[in-house]
Amino acid sequence: MTTETEERRHPFVSYLEGLVDDRAALAELRRGLGREPGEAPGMYPYVVPFVRNSYDEDDYYLIAALFGLHPSSGARGNMGEHLYAYAQALGDDAATTRRFTQLLRQRRATLDTPLRQHIAMLKSKDIPVNFHQLMLDLRGWDHDEKYVQKRWASAYWKYEPSKSNR
Repeated sequence: MTTETEERRHPFVSYLEGLVDDRAALAELRRGLGREPGEAPGMYPYVVPFVRNSYDEDDYYLIAALFGLHPSSGARGNMGEHLYAYAQALGDDAATTRRFTQLLRQRRATLDTPLRQHIAMLKSKDIPVNFHQLMLDLRGWDHDEKYVQKRWASAYWKYEPSKSNR
């Protein structure tokens, strides 16, 4: 019997997690930050074997570059939960909430830069990222029902009785 976390493990992310101690590999992956897929040839050995079609290519290169930036992978949560933890670490930061709201408004085509900024924020507070879930979420980002954005929002704006009773 597999748990929900095991079912949501993405093979590519599992591969990246195996590179966590390979400083040279992580440096090559970071070189992809802010670049189009294929503009950082050093990423090819790590990414190309996993890309099956051009539809998925952007997601693989983005996840690889983000992992190179912050190779601290957690097994739970989504970006909403991670950014909530970041806001709490700063003392319920209003600027983080504004940035998160702006992130939720992005289309997939414009998500790379703001997502990179948010990952860098999480790195600054040593908050791990569930890259398995992030990979799945990127694939559903532009869905008409916005289910990914709703899940992230639900995780960020959790019901807290002490705050709601005020």
